[in-house]
Amino acid sequence: MKMIISWALIILLAYTAQTSLFTLIDFHGVSVNLMLLFIVSVAYIHGWKKGLGLGFLTGLLQDFTTGSFFGCATFTYMTIGLLFGKFATRVFKEQFFFPVMSAPVAAIIYFAFMTILIYLLGYEIDVTRSMRTILLPLICYQLVFAWLIHKIVFDFDKFAKRHG
Repeated sequence: MKMIISWALIILLAYTAQTSLFTLIDFHGVSVNLMLLFIVSVAYIHGWKKGLGLGFLTGLLQDFTTGSFFGCATFTYMTIGLLFGKFATRVFKEQFFFPVMSAPVAAIIYFAFMTILIYLLGYEIDVTRSMRTILLPLICYQLVFAWLIHKIVFDFDKFAKRHG
């Protein structure tokens, strides 16, 4: 039970940092998506079930707090947790290269899903402009912070196994 509370506090702290602190260093309204980085890291370390579960919980958190299209973030994060979690059996847990290099791939998947879902809801989207103003800065931020977030998740997971 202590570990569940600890993980929940880490996620809440990361989400708070994402929505408050990192907005100070945004680029035209785009900043790092820490939830996406956490989902990819947890999915690589623990597999698709925990990746899917964390995607569901963080997606709900984001959907409830942003007031945007409810369910879009939940569906997208769950899908990303599932996809990257399927690779968990093929990746060494101590390997940091794949989770870090997966950060831009996850950002592209996130962007594509959200763009398609918003388009299906009837909104016009200039895809090339959105790729230039939203996707490219997001990829850069994800690459910059991917190693740090994966290191935090990896170290906390080792700590949890020793003291769990």
